[in-house]
Amino acid sequence: MIGPMKAALNQLCELNGLIDFSIQTSLDCDAAAREIDRSVKSQPLDLVLLDINLKPSLGGKYLSGEDIGLDIRRFFPKAKIIVLTSHNNNYRLNNILKSLNPEGFLIKSDVDFVKLIEALKSVMEDVPYYSKAILKLMRLHMINDFTLDKIDRQLLYQLSKGAKMKYLSDIIPLSRSAIELRKRNLKEIFGVEEGDDRNLLKRAEACGFI
Repeated sequence: MIGPMKAALNQLCELNGLIDFSIQTSLDCDAAAREIDRSVKSQPLDLVLLDINLKPSLGGKYLSGEDIGLDIRRFFPKAKIIVLTSHNNNYRLNNILKSLNPEGFLIKSDVDFVKLIEALKSVMEDVPYYSKAILKLMRLHMINDFTLDKIDRQLLYQLSKGAKMKYLSDIIPLSRSAIELRKRNLKEIFGVEEGDDRNLLKRAEACGFI
């Protein structure tokens, strides 16, 4: 969607002579992390169109655009974030809503060029903009009570890649006992019996976390 996003930003510049965007793009998490580092040292980010489906970083530090969004929130608390995603699982969407609290949240299948322009104009005027699938999720009170943080998601990711528990503390910054506790909590969250890692991963994947 980079082409339509650039076109939408350029059209806003044409419609409003007071706006002039300096546009930078990143196609994966590693490139996005480098852009954040560059912006920290130079000009802060003001507006971010964040694709959740960014390719994970090579070292596994960033698993998706959600992790990039967390860094943006940390380094640029005044930045406005518009999330775009192809996810349609309520658990995954809820996790993104609660962890990033984006000013805009768009499901790609809901959005055309006109709606993208509407979202940009709305967010820039400090009015949140959510696409119809997100509004439906909120109206139906389908937001669950749990949120998986970055470490929870890293744990699920590493387990899905076949990582052994005894080596996870070399990858995740927690002791082995703390990781075991995290895994037990995840099994409770997903309603999986203790000892059943396979079903945990199946449930996590069904909910859009893997």
